[in-house]
Amino acid sequence: MMFKKILVANRGEIAIRVMRACREMGIKTVAIYSSADRKALHRLYADESYYVGEAEARKSYLNMDKIIEIAKKSGAEAVHPGYGFLAENAEFAKRCEEEGIVFIGPKPKVIEAMGSKVNARKMMEEAGLPVVPGSPALKDVDDAIKWAEKIGYPVAIKASGGGGGIGITIVWNENEIEDAFNRSKKLGEKYFGDPTVYIEKYLPKPRHIEFQVLADEHGNVIHMGERECSIQRRHQKLIEECPSPAVDDETREKMGKLVVKGAKHIGYTNAGTMEFLYYNGQFYFLEMNTRLQVEHTITEMVTGVDIVKYQIKIAYGEELQHDQEDIVMRGHAIECRINAEDPIDFLPRTGRIIHYRSPGGIGIRIDSGVHMGYKIPKEYDPMIAKLIAWGENRMEAIMRMRRALYEYVIEGVETNIPFHMAVLHHEAFVRGDTHTRFIEEHNIREEVKKFMVELHPIKKRLDEIFTTAKPVEEEVVAIASAIAYAKMEEPKVSGWKLHARLENMK
Repeated sequence: MMFKKILVANRGEIAIRVMRACREMGIKTVAIYSSADRKALHRLYADESYYVGEAEARKSYLNMDKIIEIAKKSGAEAVHPGYGFLAENAEFAKRCEEEGIVFIGPKPKVIEAMGSKVNARKMMEEAGLPVVPGSPALKDVDDAIKWAEKIGYPVAIKASGGGGGIGITIVWNENEIEDAFNRSKKLGEKYFGDPTVYIEKYLPKPRHIEFQVLADEHGNVIHMGERECSIQRRHQKLIEECPSPAVDDETREKMGKLVVKGAKHIGYTNAGTMEFLYYNGQFYFLEMNTRLQVEHTITEMVTGVDIVKYQIKIAYGEELQHDQEDIVMRGHAIECRINAEDPIDFLPRTGRIIHYRSPGGIGIRIDSGVHMGYKIPKEYDPMIAKLIAWGENRMEAIMRMRRALYEYVIEGVETNIPFHMAVLHHEAFVRGDTHTRFIEEHNIREEVKKFMVELHPIKKRLDEIFTTAKPVEEEVVAIASAIAYAKMEEPKVSGWKLHARLENMK
């Protein structure tokens, strides 16, 4: 037996990703959509869809009362939160439990414990994991000055409830402490409802490496190896790869055992990720993400294990079907986050996609929630797609990703594809010599400008193709007749299929 119906409390590509897993498992899906997502693909792909509220996230995808109401109305037995929005909200997980709805994720008390970075550091230290030298929660500015002097400048003042780089302020000397303390405190209160801040030693050019964890409710815990996520802007990831070029088998085994020990220590269940900074040959625990990660895809490509299906099975009470020795990393995978943004200054862009063609071929995976004619809404993250390339080795994965980026056609809205091409062609990246300051150190913005110039004639040729490639009258009549016939023969044709047919007719 298994869940019969799951509500996906999210939107875009991650909603479709979860629904795909459900469809393969024979589980019906329920979508929620805001006023900005009336024509979104996740709404059409689901078996049922319900309007959840206005475009503003707090009135729709963060509206706990309405989402639970829809779950009960639709008869959904479980809720999958995806990532972002309510995925790491302990209150929402608890509300689901109280209403008799299974929350597909860890228990509320674990989400709450790991949601505080101060508390998470303490618990992982107890489990024997190394942490970056730092302080407990700071009382005031004087306390911050005392700890900064003890740790040694430079330091980072961080919001305890932070994430995505929000609430982090780098401090180089005592004169900057007060402003940094107040800034991080305000950001923590604004974005996470928690003004608590603490100090960590600032590591200037570390690698950002994370380990994927799976844990069932019967005490079984395994790790699925590591991912490298060092290519970042403003502490937000843009390119990820699995495995890390800096981690050898011996280090992976050593760290993996500590990761499993830490997960067991906190009573973790379901899928999660432990993030580390890797500096001068030493790992330091950074935080734990109590949800599915954006970049889970590359771990799936390398291990062959469907992490989303495992989330659902674990939430239903099933045991892990894999032991640690069953997890084998084969080949190399890279993910590029394709965003609607200026590729130089990274400012988000909105607009309508007028031409769209995704890449394909061996070793290429696209997780996307857009289509031709789709309008990128200003209210949400500007991600268009996750482009994943797999190869037998790292160099093949790089060459395959370069080819896929060349093939990817998105017109009508500016994207960061030139940025990805600049990084994938940079000799330091090819060597595997990356760190969190990679973009700044190598002045990648200037490299991006070169690729924007190189891509211009390609774009011009594509414009000509799209302009001239209009269906002749006979083709339009044939397609229209086929759709009309399909409607007669298949009165219950899904919105997803009908949408696809109409798109093809265009």
